[in-house]
Amino acid sequence: MKCPHCQEVDSKVIESRDVADGEAIRRRRQCQNCNQRYTTYERLEYPHLVVVKKDGTRELFNRNKLIAGLQRACEKTPVTSMQIEDLVAEVERDLYARGENELSSRDVGELVMQKLADLNEVAYVRFASVYRSFKDIQSFEKALQMIKNKDQGG
Repeated sequence: MKCPHCQEVDSKVIESRDVADGEAIRRRRQCQNCNQRYTTYERLEYPHLVVVKKDGTRELFNRNKLIAGLQRACEKTPVTSMQIEDLVAEVERDLYARGENELSSRDVGELVMQKLADLNEVAYVRFASVYRSFKDIQSFEKALQMIKNKDQGG
């Protein structure tokens, strides 16, 4: 693993821990050359999933793109980066469990929103507003009503 600071390949693992419910290992490393510390992740590589977008184009499922979207939705909320990582790992697990190589972006988005609603309501509304392209206040009201109904057991 190359140091991102000086490109040296010799590093020492300082700490390792399981993340994403055992789906990955997070390693803190220290470069033997410049002594800078950095983090790496090790995870199983699965067959590629293809996401079919609304316009019919296809692209590979990109967990980093999903993480970035969730981080934006979770800004200034108590949701931690580890919770986001766990949510994405759970989404990936569910997608692979379907046994399909191609999935619609709608299916992926709905799965993410379902899990995000349980994690943080504000982040859910933010994510839903982008995902569903809310264009007016009624769209927000509808999303808020869904959350209220869920909280009331309805």
